[in-house]
Amino acid sequence: MTSQNLNNIRLGTFLIGGLSILILLFYMIGKNKNIFGKNYTLRARFENIQGLKAGNNVRYAGIDVGTVEEVKIINEHTIEAIMTINKKVNHIIRKNALASIGTDGIVGNKIVNINPQNPPANLAIENDLLPTRLPIDTDELLRTLAKSNNNIAIISEGLKTTISKINNSHAMWNLLNDNAFNQNLKMSANNIKEATININNTAKRIHQIALKVQKGEGSLGRLIYDSNIVISLDSAIFSINRAGNQVNNLSQELRNDVSSFNENLQLGKGTIPVLLNDSNMAIKVNQTLENIEKSADNFNQNMEALKHSIFFRGYFRKKANKAP
Repeated sequence: MTSQNLNNIRLGTFLIGGLSILILLFYMIGKNKNIFGKNYTLRARFENIQGLKAGNNVRYAGIDVGTVEEVKIINEHTIEAIMTINKKVNHIIRKNALASIGTDGIVGNKIVNINPQNPPANLAIENDLLPTRLPIDTDELLRTLAKSNNNIAIISEGLKTTISKINNSHAMWNLLNDNAFNQNLKMSANNIKEATININNTAKRIHQIALKVQKGEGSLGRLIYDSNIVISLDSAIFSINRAGNQVNNLSQELRNDVSSFNENLQLGKGTIPVLLNDSNMAIKVNQTLENIEKSADNFNQNMEALKHSIFFRGYFRKKANKAP
């Protein structure tokens, strides 16, 4: 009896141990832990863990390489994920590999994605802290999509109203169906095209003229670039300025003479005021002129008489014959 009880106890202990080991194995498999292989630890810190928890997968370039062992809060802005990584990939993951939080499928569990970066750095070792990338906030994305949908709905409603007004606008359709309007529009387009061509041609001509001027060709080019012309032009300008100054001086002298003449005329000084204002002097001048005229007439008569004189007749004939 005692032996039977001892066997039962041994059997029960064996069953309990086996079940415990089986449960542990199931737990380890559920946690994706490498039971028989070697592991090492890597860390990553995020501002928002987005529901990541212990037991979630860790993937390197899309391949499962470990699991999240623990998630702990460092401070109010930092949460650290401690990852257990299979040591078979310790020759691949480097210190600059970028860790980010993703989703397994569209609505699956959260995972940690580790992606390689260029240029390659040293290999990551036990307890290294990997750099992280800000994860996409699904809630923020949904809020943005909802806002965009509302904006699209508002725009669609506005377009619907605008199209309805256009469809109900008889003036718009009459304008579009008016052949004369279409012809005028075509003529305007042709005129604009022709004006554009003319502008382009004019611009080309101006460009050609500018090129000739730059090369010193033509009157304008020589005027700009020929130093001799510039010197001559400067000399001419200097001469013009000097002549202008002389004219100004002469004008000033003439102005002074006229002013002096007017002053003398008003004061009765000089010969001209005497001749203009003295009547006796005027009578004498007239008598003198009459006497001169009479003397000239008498002289002419005397010369005519000499021409008919016997002594001077031959002289005047020779002189007349020599005259052309």
